[in-house]
Amino acid sequence: MNKSIEIIKKPRIQLAGLIQKLTLEQLNEIPAGFNNNILWNLGHLIATQQAICYKRAGLEMRINESIFLAYKGGTKPEKFIDADEVDEISKLLISSIDQLEIDYQDKLFTNYTSWTTGRGVEINSIDDALNFLPFHEGLHIGHIMAVSRILMH
Repeated sequence: MNKSIEIIKKPRIQLAGLIQKLTLEQLNEIPAGFNNNILWNLGHLIATQQAICYKRAGLEMRINESIFLAYKGGTKPEKFIDADEVDEISKLLISSIDQLEIDYQDKLFTNYTSWTTGRGVEINSIDDALNFLPFHEGLHIGHIMAVSRILMH
């Protein structure tokens, strides 16, 4: 397994467990001082991974377009997320990274378009993207953990 993919997958497994510990209302709650909720952050991890890896390589995303549009960069929670969508997000946390590993091993990311992140990091290949993703995921996992601590106290 690619080390960056492993670094992404292990915390995602823990996040899938966190979903099981919180109520639907807690997962949807936006605490004072925050702009989004746990579910939006989880969906955003999935949408960003798809954009950075698949879209930048000119490939079809491996998730439903509606999930991508709801959680891509620049969005925010717009509605109460029901149990069916929570289940879908929970499954995609792991299945999307498993599919990424397969597609990476199959060398599908050959036509990668270079770009520069909002943090000024130049991304020129799928390997650069995979090295950047754990940083992005870590930022949002920090938000998720902060919100969950508020909700569990």
